[in-house]
Amino acid sequence: MKITVAVVYGGRSGEHEISVRSAKSILAALDREKYDVQEIFISKSGEWQPAPLLPQPGANGSIDVVFPALHGTFGEDGTMQGLFELADLPYVGPGVLASALAMDKEVMKQVCRAHGLPVVEFATQFRGHLDAGAVEAQFGYPVFVKPANLGSSVGVAKCKDRAQLEEALRVAAEYDVKIIIERAVIGREFECAVLGNDPIEASIPCEVLPSREFYDYEDKYLLDKAVIELPAKLSAEQTAEMRRLAVAACRACEVQGMSRVDFLMDGATGQFFVNEVNTIPGFTSISMYPKMWEYTGVPYSALLDRLIGLALERHETKKATRYSK
Repeated sequence: MKITVAVVYGGRSGEHEISVRSAKSILAALDREKYDVQEIFISKSGEWQPAPLLPQPGANGSIDVVFPALHGTFGEDGTMQGLFELADLPYVGPGVLASALAMDKEVMKQVCRAHGLPVVEFATQFRGHLDAGAVEAQFGYPVFVKPANLGSSVGVAKCKDRAQLEEALRVAAEYDVKIIIERAVIGREFECAVLGNDPIEASIPCEVLPSREFYDYEDKYLLDKAVIELPAKLSAEQTAEMRRLAVAACRACEVQGMSRVDFLMDGATGQFFVNEVNTIPGFTSISMYPKMWEYTGVPYSALLDRLIGLALERHETKKATRYSK
């Protein structure tokens, strides 16, 4: 008997176009002999097509599991996961808490730091209270400025002087109320894919060699000039340590299902830093999450099968939970 999978994509975030590209890749790769597939598109203004999912259990027809291909705000931040929970629908990817926690770069770093994991020094500011001078006093230059709750490097800037910093703070504040500022690490960038509920496993990592100042939105999706080295050129010990840190970061943030953990490596000391935990990583034709798993031995279509299976497994496990006396 086929499983009915609803792929939800689009959405109101600044990553709308990336979500559409991810969904197209997922839809093309789902085995139609195993799955009946429904498409649910959410426009940039928030309109659901053909119809919205309803929060009541049993009110969403024959859907067996939801595969959200939503990146960023209103999709990857726990809001959509809350809807799935209310509707009692199994869904791919982490739950409400992990999604919200990982989406907020400041909170994610605080949690990782509390668990003894290495993160780069950071500070936060808020829209209406931006202070470039305070950043200069704390970090000097260069620094990175980012909206706290967005992905795909939207609104991110590397700043080398006061003018760049003031402009970066202004732009980041257009995308989020909270802005995170980080000391710039001069070195290398890596990614590692994670899969599983319990146990969790990490893939062979890759290294990102940007064609620009850093791996920004244009470099990720428009220019096609960044170089990805898979496997990353690391020693066996370094590779094992990165995989260990990726699993540890997901456990700290209570991530289940999937995520992609991004790392920085200080070029002078060789130290790794957990940079971001992405709970709905890209699934486009060039996205590294599926490519890393393919290299590690899990092809794209099999990866989708695993993710759907993990969603159903977690939902079944939660059925044992009591919600009243």
